[in-house]
This record gives sequence, structure tokens and C-alpha cells, in this order.
Amino acid sequence: MPNLAQVRIPPNLLPQDGRFGCGPSKVDPRALKALAEAGSQLMGTSHRQAPVRSLVAAVKQGLVELFQLPAGYEVVLGVGGSTCFWDVATFGLIERRSQHLVFGEFSSKFAAAAAAAPHLQTPEVIESEPGTHPALQPGEGIDTYALTHNETSTGVAMPIRRPDPTGLVLVDATSAAGAMRVDPADFDCYYFAPQKVFASDGGLWLALMSPAALERVARIKAAGRWTPAFLDLGIAIENSRLDQTYNTPALATLFLLQDQLRWILDGGGLEFAAQRSERSSAAVYNWAESRPWASPFVADPQMRSPVVATIDLDPKVDAKLISAALRENGVVDTDAYRKLGRNQLRLGLFPAVEPADAEAITACIDYLVERLAD
Repeated sequence: MPNLAQVRIPPNLLPQDGRFGCGPSKVDPRALKALAEAGSQLMGTSHRQAPVRSLVAAVKQGLVELFQLPAGYEVVLGVGGSTCFWDVATFGLIERRSQHLVFGEFSSKFAAAAAAAPHLQTPEVIESEPGTHPALQPGEGIDTYALTHNETSTGVAMPIRRPDPTGLVLVDATSAAGAMRVDPADFDCYYFAPQKVFASDGGLWLALMSPAALERVARIKAAGRWTPAFLDLGIAIENSRLDQTYNTPALATLFLLQDQLRWILDGGGLEFAAQRSERSSAAVYNWAESRPWASPFVADPQMRSPVVATIDLDPKVDAKLISAALRENGVVDTDAYRKLGRNQLRLGLFPAVEPADAEAITACIDYLVERLAD
């Protein structure tokens, strides 16, 4: 077998930018240049003063515009990322019992957090095999429905629909928000982090919250449920209304988030971003279906993610060797999700990725597979 690590892919086949990570994702060099030029006015300054609060206000307004949020919805943000928000929700949004649709690593983690919370009833968990998603099911005694718009670990996407007019709908949109269509009428809390579609860095969570969700937070808080201040959603809401976070955020993260948000809005908004990712993922899925040694992991085309493409490879084609060889050629972060344990490639195809680069990586993989056969 040839040593793929020593194979040099012809420059004319390589993508212009070789970053295909599922998070942190590609950050546009243009945004990094803007940060370098404007950062001295922001970095190293107080997050409670006008420059940073103006930036937070711009992020909030941009998200209202991008998602066309109805009157009464609010943008809330805090430090800690989406993983932190699962704990935030167990204290501030789930009243008694939640239902969780589980179909991968990240959707399972929120279910585990709710199950471990001593002040909540045992959640109802509806699970399906990786590569599929469960069906929505209204449940008896359920006050909170926990959905996932895009399961980053498996590349499965599911439509967001409100299963019950009385329960709150919480949607983990970490790898979907900003690149997948959604109707605010179908959610009460659509939460995400900025290191995927929004081409920024991690450590921040953002939540688009309906009046019903805001009222739920206030009611739980008034009932006296003990909550650590860092996880207190009521405190986060109060600070967000002042265009700040409870504790110090990473200012570069906010800057890059706002830059990408403005780029998406200037390009045409959510539809523009969704179409870019759909073009990229279609190129990858069509390529995989046309190769005898590759196939989309998600069998049902209706469940395939437009932003995270998972491609199974024949056992004769070692995905780890392919990923390692790609990395040696400057094409990085194509590895399968570690806990899924499949011989596959996983590609982040967020809007920042040029569709032409998505096509280019397929040519690079072809080139490497051909060298395996030599």
C-alpha cells in the first residue's frame, strides 16, 4: 500500500481554503483582517462600556433581522457555549418534565443533563438509530420539548415543528442556526453557539426566546428554584436587555460573530446562507452516490444535513488514512465523529465554505483513492 502521507495532491485540485471543520469552523480571512484593523478599539476594553455594548446590540439586532423574529421575542446571550446552555435550561426553562428526541451524541447530552437534575422528573427520551431522527410525539405531562435542528455528530437534520401548543419547544441549533430555514412560530427557544455557521470562536451561547419562554423563566424564578448565578437565565435576560453579558465575554468572538452576521445579511439573509450550504452539500452527496466505494451515511435524503455531510467509505478505503493525507496537503478536519466509530469522513459545509471548495475536496479524495489502487 502506498504511503498516502507522502502523496502530494496537484495544486489545481486543491480547494482555495482547506478548512472543513464542523466546529470550530472556517473563519473568513476577511473577518480576521477586519479584527486586526479594528481590534485595538475593542480588545482590552470593558465589556460594560459603549464600544462593546454597541457591538452586542448590533449582534442582537442582526439576529432579529436574520430570523425575522416576531414582536416580543428577545435575543439573550451568555458565556459558556451550548453545552452550558443545557444546564441553564434544566434550571430555568424545564418546569417539571421534558421530552427529548435523541439521535446522536449532542441530543443525548441534553437528555442526560435533564435526567441528572434532582429537581426535575425523569424525562421522556425518544431515540432513533444514528443516521435517522425520531418522529415528534406530543406527550402526556410534558411541559418542554427538546429538539435538535441538526445533529452535528451524525449529519442528520430534522424539520422543526411544534408538537404541542402548550409545551415550550427548545431547539438546539448549534450547527444549524443561520444556515437552515426555520419559522420562529415553531420554537420558544432556539439556542446556538457562534463557532459554526457564524464563523467565530466558541465560549458564547445565544438564544432566541419567545414571550412564552421569557414568562416561563420569570415564573420559575419567582417560585424560588435555587440556581447558580452563572446558570441563572433570569440574570442573563436582565443583562442582555442592557446589551451585555453577566460575566466577561471573549470580545474577538463577538466581533467575528457580528462580521459574519453582517456578511450573511448583506448577501441576502437566511435564504442566501441556506442556499450556499445546500449547493455545497449537494455536490458532496451527489459525488458520494456516484462512487462505488462511498455513500452518504444518512440513507434518507430528506434527513441529510445541508451543513454537515457524513460520508461512509468502503472498508478497503481507510477514512483515517484519507483524512491524514488530506491534512498533509492542507485540507483539514475531515475526520469522522470519534464516538460514532465509523469508517467515514465528516465535512463542515457552513456558508463560509465556498461551494467550489466543496467540489474541490471531492476531487482530492478521488485523487487519493486512485493512489491507493496504484
